Amino acid sequence: MQNGRKSEWENRIAKPMQDMIRKTQVNVPFRMLYDKYLDQFLEHRLNPEIGIDAVALERFAVADFKRIGKILDDHGLTVTLHGPFIDLSAGSSDPAVVALTRNRFEQLLKLVPIFSPQSIVCHAGYDWKRYGFFKTQWIENCLETWSWLAKCINEQGSRLMLENVYEKDPNDIRVVLDPLKNLGVGFCLDCGHLSAFGKSNLEDWLESLGSYIAQLHLHDNHGNDDEHLAIGRGNIDFKFLFNYLKLNNNSPTIITLEPHLEEDLWPSLAYLAKIWPW
Repeated sequence: MQNGRKSEWENRIAKPMQDMIRKTQVNVPFRMLYDKYLDQFLEHRLNPEIGIDAVALERFAVADFKRIGKILDDHGLTVTLHGPFIDLSAGSSDPAVVALTRNRFEQLLKLVPIFSPQSIVCHAGYDWKRYGFFKTQWIENCLETWSWLAKCINEQGSRLMLENVYEKDPNDIRVVLDPLKNLGVGFCLDCGHLSAFGKSNLEDWLESLGSYIAQLHLHDNHGNDDEHLAIGRGNIDFKFLFNYLKLNNNSPTIITLEPHLEEDLWPSLAYLAKIWPW
């Protein structure tokens, strides 16, 4: 509201939807925010979770990131970041791969003071098909990388979140989270990845890792592929998820919607408004 008048989007969008917009982040790669979507994020006051990938790190100068960061800050929007992950491996047995991974994270760290993000999400990265035969070594290697990154992030006033992708059961990620507890590393539960790639049900994940959950990535699918549908359009039981978290006094501080199609955002917000328990 400015000068006692409602903005255009406030007149168009019902209050429950406005509340959800204020309480959530919406994923967007930096290059798409820069090229196409900035005006829409500003108009609708969408809080971005900005994806920083190799394309963005190679294409844009620091001045480009600073310009977007200042605009978002001037508009009072909350920012979270999603770190690069394609072809990276914090636990690789190849020192050259670990060096590349750290290099990308060093580039990511330079953006933290620009965006002042509430959190920085990175993929925990365990894939039993690729790393199962040297899991113990993989854990040791990745703990070294995550400990270093978490400390650097903490020093800049943010918090590292590790997200599940191909982990088949909660222990695949708990063995990493437990040793990092003293560094404040949180768990970003991605329900879509759990449904598409996990081998244990949602309740098992919540019972094992509920106390670590500090962020949610929300998108839907039918259990066979990582479709990134609007929530409520697939088979994931989001009502169970939120009821469980409420009953166990766990209200995640950050919730990110991850539709991959623009038209799936508003149905996700509408569905979330119907099942929101807090």
